[in-house]
Amino acid sequence: MIRLDGVGKTYADGTIAVQQLDLDVPRGSLVTLVGPSGCGKSTTLRMVNRLIEPTSGTITLDGEDVTRVDPVDLRRRIGYVIQQVGLFPHQTVRTNVATVATLLGWERKRTHERVDELLSLVGLEPQQYANRYPHQLSGGQRQRVGVARALVADPPVLLMDEPFGAVDPVVRTRLQDEFVALQERLGTTVLFVTHDIEEAVRLGERVGVFEGGGRLAQYDSPARVLGAPADEFVADFVGADRGLRRLAVTPIDDRDLEHPPLVTDDDDLGDARATLAREQARWAVVTDRSGDLRGWLGVDEAEGTGRVTERGHRMDAWVPRDSSLKDALSRMLQHDAGWVAVLDGSRLCGVLTPTTLHEALRRSIGADDEGVEAGAFDVETAGPVHG
Repeated sequence: MIRLDGVGKTYADGTIAVQQLDLDVPRGSLVTLVGPSGCGKSTTLRMVNRLIEPTSGTITLDGEDVTRVDPVDLRRRIGYVIQQVGLFPHQTVRTNVATVATLLGWERKRTHERVDELLSLVGLEPQQYANRYPHQLSGGQRQRVGVARALVADPPVLLMDEPFGAVDPVVRTRLQDEFVALQERLGTTVLFVTHDIEEAVRLGERVGVFEGGGRLAQYDSPARVLGAPADEFVADFVGADRGLRRLAVTPIDDRDLEHPPLVTDDDDLGDARATLAREQARWAVVTDRSGDLRGWLGVDEAEGTGRVTERGHRMDAWVPRDSSLKDALSRMLQHDAGWVAVLDGSRLCGVLTPTTLHEALRRSIGADDEGVEAGAFDVETAGPVHG
């Protein structure tokens, strides 16, 4: 959807803001640009909608060279959200959201319906918020209005420049989650600038790491940026705790799961002992006949006579199938458990142990290409990564 070929920006005093940048943003994806202050990430964003004119290279939007398009028309086709939102203080929420529709000459009924639709979409009930003024809203609510305004004309591309940087951490996390869900639902292509590596890897399907002088140091999946930084600058920028961050961006995969012995809650204890002996295991997962998790049974509890349901333990250490490895580790630590069950609804898919969790984390580095190329820089192992 967006392609930058050899794009550069040099100012009249000789300052190089961006140098020879090549970047492809796939259609419908959410790409984050991150780096220290003054590294050129915001300049790159503003060159896409020509708020800043590039001095070299070409930028295409859906195959069209943006330098050959009227810049005003171009900006009406591209949503733009900034940190301070930029709402007009003397206008109501409804009028603010309708700005681009008004400029495009939409009829009043169509505009009214579109504004109501978008306010509902970003979690602001139109009857409650449409006639308020920006000063009557919280910071998070103003940011939602800014997103709604940027989406009013259903733009194929949305540019976001540190949009959640001015709100408190709790609201910020909630806005991030809601925005990712919204973007997936709409399929909008998003280029998102942030200075926060945690936000970048949490939101981005791909992450571009910039260093001073406008050089793109690495453009890769979050797992590879964190697990196989391209050079020492990237390694230093993503930080020493990048291993923990990788947990948060690595989903649970079927390959990560172990399948321990299974017994059902109405099994006889003698049958349960036989299962444990056959598997040479000290514990088994307890399910019902439908495969729904019921708990676990240790070898000591399997002694004697009776039914498994009379001796089994309740299992609180479990996570949904679509959780991250961080969620799984958190539950494991919270319940001081040696493993955590992974459920699809209430049905057992398998279990994660510390060993399989670590193996999953290592495998995530090469998830894009089934292995990291030999020689890739990996500070965590102080040596080359071989997949």
